[in-house]
Amino acid sequence: MTSRSDSGSGEDSLDRLLPHAGAPRRKSTTSLSKTEPPLLRTGTRTIYTAGRPPWYDEHGAQSKEAFVIGLCGGSASGKTTVANNIIEALDVPWVVLLSMDSFYKVLSPEEQILAAQNDYNFDHPGAFDFELLVATLRKLKQGKSVKIPVYDFTTHRRQKDWKNVYGASVIIFEGIMSFVDKELLQLLDMKIFVETDSDIRLVRRLRRDITERGRDIEGVIKQYNKYVKPAFEQYIEPTMRLADIVVPRGGGNMVAIDLIVQHVHSQLEERELSVRALLASVQQTQPLPQTLSVLENTPQVRGLHTIIRNKETSRDEFIFYSKRLMRLLIEHALTFLPSQPCVVQTPQGPEYEGRSYSGKGITGVSILRAGETMEPALRAVCKDVRIGKILIQTNLDSGEPELHYLRLPKDISEDHVILMDSTVSTGAAAMMAVRVLLDHEVQEDKIMLVSLLMAQLGVHSVAYAFPKVKIITTAVDKDLDEFFHVIPGIGDFGDRYFGTDGSVSLNDDEDQEQLSL
Repeated sequence: MTSRSDSGSGEDSLDRLLPHAGAPRRKSTTSLSKTEPPLLRTGTRTIYTAGRPPWYDEHGAQSKEAFVIGLCGGSASGKTTVANNIIEALDVPWVVLLSMDSFYKVLSPEEQILAAQNDYNFDHPGAFDFELLVATLRKLKQGKSVKIPVYDFTTHRRQKDWKNVYGASVIIFEGIMSFVDKELLQLLDMKIFVETDSDIRLVRRLRRDITERGRDIEGVIKQYNKYVKPAFEQYIEPTMRLADIVVPRGGGNMVAIDLIVQHVHSQLEERELSVRALLASVQQTQPLPQTLSVLENTPQVRGLHTIIRNKETSRDEFIFYSKRLMRLLIEHALTFLPSQPCVVQTPQGPEYEGRSYSGKGITGVSILRAGETMEPALRAVCKDVRIGKILIQTNLDSGEPELHYLRLPKDISEDHVILMDSTVSTGAAAMMAVRVLLDHEVQEDKIMLVSLLMAQLGVHSVAYAFPKVKIITTAVDKDLDEFFHVIPGIGDFGDRYFGTDGSVSLNDDEDQEQLSL
């Protein structure tokens, strides 16, 4: 199983996401998701993950499913080559390539012995875990995060660590039995059968199984004649009639691939959403929601705002006083975490009736770049807190936020999550970040959106879509200008904090900084 989008806990470098010096900038800006290394390398270019546009409506609910292409064909017919050629020609963001080979059943000790002797039939429908496969594909199509088993063809076992996959706009599912199961067929939006001459398939299988899977030539031929060839004639070839398109000659048939790509593009265009425009219709005349908590406007807080809002404040002072305000904000946010009575014994002997955190864990998730500046304040007051990161950029052509990179800790679904960004204007990027957390099964009432400064529109947008999310800030400003900047606001927080040149920054929903991919 390979994908152009994934989430996990690895400490992958962001270097590959950053442009080289002098590289042309893409028409996209930030506010900042975990991708794998490039899926596909060709002689002329390397394909990187691009931004994923909204897959939900202004209510925060999923309103479009991923488009699923099913590829079927005999063993070594060229299904993966066709899939890779489709991916390259599509050139759309967040394509997941899912192989049926990942879903072979776990073999019993007796079956393990048969497999080692090339006497186990891997080309029978009974060899696949269709229940797990259907559940996984359905969940992935619905936009959820899934775990994919990793099958070892040398040992005929599933590896201990499964692969996390998330964020598909298009799913290409390939396998020899892709069209056999009725429930599986219902999940496929387009069905393609790859037809290749049987002699060519045999030669390819020999080469693959000997070089990649450690088999001997006699064992491969024995397995082919005993299982592979009969299975193709009995189970696979008859499903060709179910295909919408039959591709003769496999990956070399670029005419057929171009037709497939044109159809997929037309389907994706019909599913496009315009979330930011819909947010403008949110009822701002309503009172601020009860889920909003604003840090008490004490003379100290008012003074800190005066310093960081002042355009004459030096960068050193801006950083220093921003950090002070962040620390106050984070301390305030922690008061909303669940607690329970706790009795401890003091050094003098008497007991003290106090309180302790009653949740399982706490994770901080920053919306990069500017949200990352709040991480030190969280680490300073929350020992051993886990940190995740999300990159969300605004596409200047569509005006919509796009998910570019995400790295979340394992088992985040069990934690209370503090989602951090410096400023929130329309709320479009914050909504996308919350939707990502929900797709990873974090409970809505366990999410706190924490921001130094928010606009009223952003508060209403997030509260309207996610009424159980706690919204915590130090101040709420009333207006936005025509570029969606908070007014009176704080300026470009990212540029002022990091000392970058504001003249090259383009508009972004949350902190108006630019990062090209």
